[in-house]
Amino acid sequence: MNLRIRYFASIREAVGQGSEAVQTRSETLGALRDELIARGGPYATALARGKAVRMALDQVMSDEATPLREGCEVAFFPPVTGG
Repeated sequence: MNLRIRYFASIREAVGQGSEAVQTRSETLGALRDELIARGGPYATALARGKAVRMALDQVMSDEATPLREGCEVAFFPPVTGG
């Protein structure tokens, strides 16, 4: 399936781009994260397991079990704190 991934804040800085279109066979957000980690390099570092990473599907906060849909938008970003 085809989808769009957006990266924010320190994750965007690490991977060197704000967004990309990808084709994937991953069925869930967690599987997509693992697929990106498997790319190695900055993806493995920025999205590593054990690292706090928030995810959204079509601008709705979601967990790793959330199923992906054709044409959806996925966002990865670090936790944000306010003051």
